Amino acid sequence: MGAMRTCTLGILSDIHYASAAEQARGSDFEYRDIPNPLKRAFANAFRHYIWQREPLRQNHRLDQFLERGAAFDYVIADGDYSCNTAFVGLSDDAAYQSARECLQKLRQRFGANLRANYGDHELGKISTFGHRGGMRLASWHRTRDDLGLPPFWQLDIGSYTLLGFVSTLVALPVFEAETLPVERPEWERLRAEHLADIRRAFAALPPRQRVLLFCHDPTALPFLWRDETIRARLPQIEHTIIGHLHTNLVLWHSRLLAGMPTIGFLGHTVRRLSTALNQARLWRPFHVRLCPALAGIELLKDGGYCTLELDPEARQPARFRFHPLPR
Repeated sequence: MGAMRTCTLGILSDIHYASAAEQARGSDFEYRDIPNPLKRAFANAFRHYIWQREPLRQNHRLDQFLERGAAFDYVIADGDYSCNTAFVGLSDDAAYQSARECLQKLRQRFGANLRANYGDHELGKISTFGHRGGMRLASWHRTRDDLGLPPFWQLDIGSYTLLGFVSTLVALPVFEAETLPVERPEWERLRAEHLADIRRAFAALPPRQRVLLFCHDPTALPFLWRDETIRARLPQIEHTIIGHLHTNLVLWHSRLLAGMPTIGFLGHTVRRLSTALNQARLWRPFHVRLCPALAGIELLKDGGYCTLELDPEARQPARFRFHPLPR
């Protein structure tokens, strides 16, 4: 019997597809209701010059990726399918329509060879500037039940095991303030079940099996590190592929600021980000690789997707590559 051929994974993240209903809310959805004019002007400038000038006009990026998909044996989508313009995840009908249209395109193109993770835009998050929104259990149920996305998935390719999980759920202690008090007990129950699924998968790994881990937000990784069963298997992780950060510039600064103290007096977003950075030193044993947003950021215009080329017999390490999408 001959050697197994190389397997190519296509990886994309932070698609931020916008349905007609989300587009109708306008590109200034994040900051137009900010009462402070100076803060509103800062948010506008940040969006216009640094982050994303036209956040609701990026659907063509997905089409560009789909045009290049013929060479992929499998495709991993690493979360954030909508623009989350109401900040409550897919419990918002407009955001749900965006995610449904986005996933429908991916499923039509890749069928059973698609694996899709949850991002924070699926579940909801408090807005960066306006302090609106948050996580909603209705968004969880819509993502899992209506869109049919399993929270945890596993794919075995020869000597490689691919695992995908919900980073927001694993890192719930960081995001707890974004949940409704009445919903917190259920979120805690879901988290315990999810961690048990992840723990069982790691415990069952054959000793020589290599792992490719997929999650949206690296904030979850220190919580996995603290689990003794998972920590014992960290040497088997070859790469952990994340999204969420949009650009390698943010990943570089995250590594630079790793270990900084948590800042609790400059608002919710700063507290959340500084909490994640305080624990960022624990990302290292996971061998983190970033799949940037399809559109990148305005400052660098560095959007694109990634590929992983695997030798299923693991005679050589997986080859990770970034592929820019031209503007």
